[in-house]
Amino acid sequence: MQHHDIPGTTVFDGEQAQKGYALNAMCYSFNAAANRDEFKRDEDAYCTKYGLNEEQRTAIRERNVLKLLAAGGNVYYLAKFAGILNLNVQDIGAQQTGMSVDAFKEKLAAAGR
Repeated sequence: MQHHDIPGTTVFDGEQAQKGYALNAMCYSFNAAANRDEFKRDEDAYCTKYGLNEEQRTAIRERNVLKLLAAGGNVYYLAKFAGILNLNVQDIGAQQTGMSVDAFKEKLAAAGR
């Protein structure tokens, strides 16, 4: 099945899973409060501990969900990261659509009218 040609979409497949293994393992570790605290104390050291590459580190520093997806992040694991940053689904949706959060909320409200 050829599914790599969906414009604007990063498909999470086997290749992306391998690419993002370290990133997703780190995000999974955030299930434990002690790990979330350790990350908050020194993000760079925590990224080093999990072996993130520069692409992944840059995406973490920029809090850029789209770049995290492109770097192999799985949305279910990235939700753990988003929780640390107090990002909600609307914040992530705004990033994915290239809109401001307020514009994204308005779009959602208009769609429900």
